[in-house]
Amino acid sequence: MGKLQYALFTGCTAKESTPEQMMSTMAVADKLGIELVELTEASCCGASHLQDYDDFLSLVLNARNIAYAEARGMTMVTICNTCQLNTAMTKHRLDNNEELKNKVNVKLKEVGLEYKGTSEIKHFLYAINDDFGLDKLKEKVVKPLSQFNIAPFYGCHNIRPSELQNESNGGENPYMPTSLDDLIIACGGTNVDYEEKNKCCGFHAELQAPKTAAALAGNATIGAIDANADWMVTPCPLCHLKLDTQQDHNLHAVGREGSMPILHMQQMIGLALGCTPTELGLEKHVANVDFI
Repeated sequence: MGKLQYALFTGCTAKESTPEQMMSTMAVADKLGIELVELTEASCCGASHLQDYDDFLSLVLNARNIAYAEARGMTMVTICNTCQLNTAMTKHRLDNNEELKNKVNVKLKEVGLEYKGTSEIKHFLYAINDDFGLDKLKEKVVKPLSQFNIAPFYGCHNIRPSELQNESNGGENPYMPTSLDDLIIACGGTNVDYEEKNKCCGFHAELQAPKTAAALAGNATIGAIDANADWMVTPCPLCHLKLDTQQDHNLHAVGREGSMPILHMQQMIGLALGCTPTELGLEKHVANVDFI
């Protein structure tokens, strides 16, 4: 297998609110010999908010981002579940509706671009699991996470909706996802099964229903705590923000106390590959990560 190369769509969050995720992504890619070419021209995916306000504009915006990956002849890799959803849904809709694709391209022509549908859209989780391969990852592990019980938190947008099951997430079953569990095991950890692992973190309901959002995140955290997890891991920076930065508030909303470290997926992989906590930005977390 030759060197894996991807066009990296960072989204907004990893460059601003969760810079430790960007740090750990690049650190892991370096350890694994994966080349990530950042799409510096790309813009926000709409964050599932623009989509509600102006659907066509969101399609143009995401088609524009994809066109930059197409121009490089690369698969686009995302590191945010919501970016993955909005970008992959744009591709799905345009590839299955020639009239809509043509309308989008009329707008893209104004900036000298064209959406062709030639690039895949893939979350970094599936690039690691499916393209790099978990067996090969195991060979690279130098510090197995064998002392840790790790609770996977998938979130919503990387495993749904069903029409994307075989297009961008390897056919993952949203009711019984396994990719993150498999990754934990490949890193030497013990995966913790609990009811809330594939539920919503509440991030996107924060403005409309803050009490519900806090309860969703609180229940997920308590689910992991009660299942005897040492820490949680998520592939989504928005889930991380909700679970980590608002943890005390979330737990209070469900009448509980406690502390649960929340790691980005890339930080978990990085630890197993021998990266230092500083290289992975672990000091930037709100919830205590002194277990490292």
